[in-house]
Amino acid sequence: MTLDDRVLFGLGLETGVDQVSEILAHARLADDAGLDLVSLSDHPYFAERIDAYAALGFVLGATRNITAATIMTNLLSRPAPVLARTATGLSTISRGRFVLGIGAGGLEEEIAALGILRLPPAARVRALEEAIIVVRALSGGGDPVTFDGEFYQVTELTPAAAPAPPIWVGALGPKTLAVTGRHADGWMPGMLADWRSTRVAESRPIIDEAAAAAGRDPAEIATIYNVSGRLTRDPLAKTRDDEGRWMGGSVAQWVEELTYAVLEYGAAAFVYLLRPGDIISDTTLNLWAYEVVPAVREAITKR
Repeated sequence: MTLDDRVLFGLGLETGVDQVSEILAHARLADDAGLDLVSLSDHPYFAERIDAYAALGFVLGATRNITAATIMTNLLSRPAPVLARTATGLSTISRGRFVLGIGAGGLEEEIAALGILRLPPAARVRALEEAIIVVRALSGGGDPVTFDGEFYQVTELTPAAAPAPPIWVGALGPKTLAVTGRHADGWMPGMLADWRSTRVAESRPIIDEAAAAAGRDPAEIATIYNVSGRLTRDPLAKTRDDEGRWMGGSVAQWVEELTYAVLEYGAAAFVYLLRPGDIISDTTLNLWAYEVVPAVREAITKR
């Protein structure tokens, strides 16, 4: 279901070109603190952000145990056969410490500015499905692969010896959710939707139905949540806004909420995120890594 069936806890790293020292320092701190993964967003059209895959190599080289993930890979700007080589290369050099996050969406105008052909939404979903098939086919060794798809073609291409990394899909619409059910190892709800949201309640059954129809066990597809919000010493009067969206709280409030998400909703992973351009404070990082995460791990072990 996940990297080794534990509940995973991660940290979304800064991505600004002026934040390189923070990116590496916080990746090392997360590694030293025993977090499971760090993530980087992929927006190659923004000059003020570091390219995710360029940064990933440095992050993996600067750490020892932690897994690094792209959340989410900008698929249209990274052709699937080349992405397969990049993913297996990172997996090989890091000894398996890489997760491929991928989605069908993205910022259409910005992607078009890169000179990439626009695809309508339905075509993006079909391209996503082909991309996952290609990445898996070009991983794990075996005979040369020929694939003649609508969007990707390879001819007698030898797969890399490294196995395919875990593939997490960021999905919103029903067609992308169905692709997730057929092919993915994990699902990341969009728009910071969480375990109590209507979006998750309505979306997860689509994944499960598609998985079952493909002969897969739906339980093998993890649900991974991006989480954001204040992290304080003192309790907050409200932890959710009027629309029910999580706003954060004290260490104890975070622990109670995340433990509930695991035990009652089967949450498999949490990645603490910042808004683009922000820098996580030492206080927040230490509260997350050294207080919230260990307490949730202990609480779910006892139940």
